[in-house]
Amino acid sequence: MNRDARVSSFPGAEPERYELASPPTHRFQPCRREFLKLAGGGIAVACVLKDLGAAQESGGGRRGFGETLPQEVSAWLHIGEDGVVTVYTGKVEVGQNTRTALTQAVAEELRVPPDSIRMIMGDTDLTPFDMGTFGSRSTPVMSPQLRRAAAATREMLIDLAADNWKIKRAGLVAIEGKITDPLTRRTAAYAELVKGQKLAKAIPAEIPLTPASEWKVMGKPQPKVEGRDFVTGRHRYVSDLKVPGMLYGKVLRPNAFGATLVSLDASEAKGMPGVTVVEDGDFVGVAAPTPEAATSALAALRAEWKSSPQPSGRELFDDLKRNTAEEAGWEGRADHAVGSMDKGRAEAKHKLQATYTVAYIAHAPLEPRAAVAEWKDGKLAVWISTQRPFGVRTELAQVFRLPEDQVRVQVPDAGGAYGGKHTGEAAVEAARLARAAGRPVKLQWTREEEFAWAYFRPAGVIDVGGWLREDGTITAWEFHNYNSGASAIGTPYDIPNQHIQFHPARSPLRQGSYRALAATANHFARESHMDDLAQLMKMDPLEFRLKNLKDARLRAVFEAAAQKFGWAGRRKSSKGQGFGIAGGIEKGGCVASCAEVSVDGGTGSVRIVRVVTAFDCGAVVNPEQLRNQIEGANVMGIGGALFEAIEFDNGCILNGRFSRYRLPRFSDVPSIEVVLVDRKDQTSAGAGETPMVGLAPAVGNAIFDASGARLRSLPMAPKGIKV
Repeated sequence: MNRDARVSSFPGAEPERYELASPPTHRFQPCRREFLKLAGGGIAVACVLKDLGAAQESGGGRRGFGETLPQEVSAWLHIGEDGVVTVYTGKVEVGQNTRTALTQAVAEELRVPPDSIRMIMGDTDLTPFDMGTFGSRSTPVMSPQLRRAAAATREMLIDLAADNWKIKRAGLVAIEGKITDPLTRRTAAYAELVKGQKLAKAIPAEIPLTPASEWKVMGKPQPKVEGRDFVTGRHRYVSDLKVPGMLYGKVLRPNAFGATLVSLDASEAKGMPGVTVVEDGDFVGVAAPTPEAATSALAALRAEWKSSPQPSGRELFDDLKRNTAEEAGWEGRADHAVGSMDKGRAEAKHKLQATYTVAYIAHAPLEPRAAVAEWKDGKLAVWISTQRPFGVRTELAQVFRLPEDQVRVQVPDAGGAYGGKHTGEAAVEAARLARAAGRPVKLQWTREEEFAWAYFRPAGVIDVGGWLREDGTITAWEFHNYNSGASAIGTPYDIPNQHIQFHPARSPLRQGSYRALAATANHFARESHMDDLAQLMKMDPLEFRLKNLKDARLRAVFEAAAQKFGWAGRRKSSKGQGFGIAGGIEKGGCVASCAEVSVDGGTGSVRIVRVVTAFDCGAVVNPEQLRNQIEGANVMGIGGALFEAIEFDNGCILNGRFSRYRLPRFSDVPSIEVVLVDRKDQTSAGAGETPMVGLAPAVGNAIFDASGARLRSLPMAPKGIKV
């Protein structure tokens, strides 16, 4: 995940540094109030693990993304006298089906049916501190943590049963929410064992977990929790919420980025029935009894803005290379060197250098930012669609100068995010309006606001150089990324001499996290260049990769994708047909994609016909859910690969609506085949991002195979290609 992130401050907020990824891990916020009230008895399990990312099969093992669990004790799980298991996590549901996967994790170790589990997610008053739902971390970090809590609870229940029955615990088993003695066939339901109990126990630092080879709930398809509510429309998002006495808010936006307010005439809006106008520096907003009244009041404001000239999209890439930043950028710094580049160049017989570019693109979630804010007795409660409830709580506390325990943030579920909902602008705006109006305020951004005032996936320039021996062995590799980020910047290929560097730059547009971060850009440049090197050596693209690749897991997914695709036996059956392959490693997963495209020689239009993606994310938790993630990642990747790009000029977004911003449509979706490489000997990695990174380079390589045109800019074919 990105470190040391910066985005521009939003109108009306105090200038501050936004950390889009993770606050310091020592800022753990213990659970409190309702969470600790185990009324009527039950069991609360506290966790004192030092390492969240330990291997799944024990309490020890490797670290997960460098995370360390703080030392404070906090509760994760409660069993009620009604037998309901309530689980608490700061993770949120943004469409990736985390709720189901975490439910499976608890059900597996606690030996209870999944439908007996109730998951409380993303409530800063009830759940333990969590850095956020991003970076494909829910599976490798939160799932093992909850499994440990469930396993410790299971062992405690066995102890309780043994004590009650005055027998030794050896031989007692937990199954289907009961403790059973196989010898006497005596059983006790969990609800019976916890009755009248108020027990708390720390999870042992080393507690055995169920091996993947013995999973009964994990590793199997599990229907989406509350799935019927989602497909019937009963499920409620922030944009559906209503609070008694609620008003509707709107914010006046500048006419360009960075513009300042010169004058404002709000007299007409103030004269409208029930309308409150808020003026505070450059922040101007209205609150009204209905959405229509709020829109009318906003339109009645007469504002004059002062703006200064700003870069346009035409000079973007030159501007990024010209304006590198001295300080660490939105994703930190990366400067990796091994071996000797001089030696590697001297040993080479061939070299190839090229430049690749990547455009800004928008997250375009189905649900634009939305928040409801309510002040009561000096405390602030906010419901918001965000990936970082605790981060938003910090933002609100800072803006309104409140102690954090006076701010409660709740996330009812977000209607899509893709890395785009880390910050809490809508929450701050709604809270400002609610404080002025003295009533709760609901604020929903319009689609145009979402396009213009949210942050974008960073644009970038990538310079790549490769040097080879006569036999196709790569002797040296140079890779410089300007601005788009350092994720997956390293090469997985076995190259003895490397210089790889990320150069932060001053971005003309607000930028931040996006699904897979910079891994898409870096894979596109690297895998496109690998194809060109193969062409230079007159070698098959897969053969060339395998010749320079030692990593066994990545080799396996390349071979799995190629076999399913029929790579070895591929033959062109029509003019304009082309095939491509690409892959890589990111966030603990290995992916390889093969693509077939069709290029129309007359119009230059590009159609993706077929995609095969092989993915290894360790032990598979839910195969059907994983297939959905891989298919969805490929569909989303089509947009950035072929046509998605933000157009801007002098501080204004020019294509900020769906009618002008080209997203994948049903007609763009190819046949997608998925190969799951289920590695039960490996810990489970996240799957929300990595499957996307092979799509763009595989398609680009297929376009080259079809037309001879090497496209080095994302998007590659917004208006077709010249053939």
